[in-house]
Amino acid sequence: MLTAFARAFKTPDLRKKLLFTLAIIVLYRVGAHIPVPGVSYENVQICVDQASKNNSSLFGLVNMFSGGALLQITIFALGIMPYITASIILQLLTVVIPRLEALKKEGQSGTAKITQYTRYLTVALAVLQGTGLVATARSGALFSGCQVANEIVPDQSIFVTATMVVTMTAGTAMVMWLGELITDRGIGNGMSILMFISIAAGFPGALWAIKESGSLAKGWIEFGTVILIGFVMVALVVFVEQAQRRIPVQYAKRMIGRRSYGGTSTYIPLKVNQAGVIPVIFASSLLYIPALIAQFSNSNSSWKTWIEAHLVKGDHPYYIALYFLLIVFFAFFYVAISFNPEEVADNMKKYGGFIPGIRAGRPTAEYLSYVLNRITWPGSLYLGLIALVPTMALAGFGGANQNFPFGGTSILIIVGVGLETVKQIESQLQQRNYEGFLR
Repeated sequence: MLTAFARAFKTPDLRKKLLFTLAIIVLYRVGAHIPVPGVSYENVQICVDQASKNNSSLFGLVNMFSGGALLQITIFALGIMPYITASIILQLLTVVIPRLEALKKEGQSGTAKITQYTRYLTVALAVLQGTGLVATARSGALFSGCQVANEIVPDQSIFVTATMVVTMTAGTAMVMWLGELITDRGIGNGMSILMFISIAAGFPGALWAIKESGSLAKGWIEFGTVILIGFVMVALVVFVEQAQRRIPVQYAKRMIGRRSYGGTSTYIPLKVNQAGVIPVIFASSLLYIPALIAQFSNSNSSWKTWIEAHLVKGDHPYYIALYFLLIVFFAFFYVAISFNPEEVADNMKKYGGFIPGIRAGRPTAEYLSYVLNRITWPGSLYLGLIALVPTMALAGFGGANQNFPFGGTSILIIVGVGLETVKQIESQLQQRNYEGFLR
């Protein structure tokens, strides 16, 4: 693998792409440490230190996707999350709105139009989320329990508030632009790379916190155990993410003049985890809503007490059961809207393709739907276990929660993006007759 990296850097055009990607990553991480104008940096650090000790931040998921920039209230505080949300919303609306569905079928021009809509929606969501973050910081609810939480924004005038919102929105637009630069001139998918870097940035600090809080051999036994479990989880995720059901497809021969066309055989790859990490993000986001409502509520009613007791801590049985059921539900929901068996069957019939033993048309669509449902069950259960097993297994090591570095969301994104990037580098190496990473 190291030899392949050395050969990649010896190739001029590939070296230029790798260095450009690294430069964008450095610029992104620098922006994640520049505070927004109008924020008291000293008070923010005091509250961040207290939040890291009790590990009970309500905004842990968004903070993880921003590489810790959210709680630091920097210019990249919103990170890549508005773009992810906008992309998911546009993908869901494509199934509902005929105009978007028609654009999707137009090819490259339609995809460019949908990408433009995604950018507009990203800016709108950034304004909305930036306003919410500033309002939360001004009220002191961003760090509940911190003594100086109400002094994070000393000047609460309209001008300072508007400046903070505009700065965060501009930061989100710049992050989106940096991601597109990586996609066009670098290696891999730019948005995925920035998401990878944001999550990986929190790994060293979280692992060292486990070592500091450990009691066996000055914390080194806990540290080593967590590393070992992390490697096992990564190996399991790699194994399942690479697994797929290949449905054979045969294309009939066609005679056009004196030439024969078709007659080839291929397959439709259906991944076991067809939905990816989207169900985990959906479930995590949905479970944040009751806790967020309870935090902003000033009443001491029974419903608020019940939510704080059962749906805030990640190790409560109610939270675990609801989290698991939501992941399974969203896995089936997302697969149903992202893969259309009838459309695939119609395309196969149009080009003379068929599945051996299955009639073309409606029987093919029913067969694809049957197979998809069969493999979605183990895929959804796998997602639920990956999201919950680290939480329960590592609960004794530094107060692990659902956003622990070796938890479900972070592991799935890290491994998925890593595999995708390695495959792209490997393909470019193989084009130049070099050995790739996977030997």
